[in-house]
Amino acid sequence: MPATLTTDVGDQARSALQESPIYDLRHLQVERQNETLLISGRVSTFYHKQLAQEVVRAVSGRTRVINSVEVG
Repeated sequence: MPATLTTDVGDQARSALQESPIYDLRHLQVERQNETLLISGRVSTFYHKQLAQEVVRAVSGRTRVINSVEVG
């Protein structure tokens, strides 16, 4: 369900990652900067980086998502 401007999409994005069955995603950080969500941290595969972006995008609504997650 997309987030509305009256809810904190940053909190929703953090919760979505923390509830993920993928362990790598649970420790990523999400920072809200105006109408942008910045995902950061480190995961073991590029696939997990993509999954993190899609999890956040699913709750972000119209908020822009920047994926700065490192792989390695």
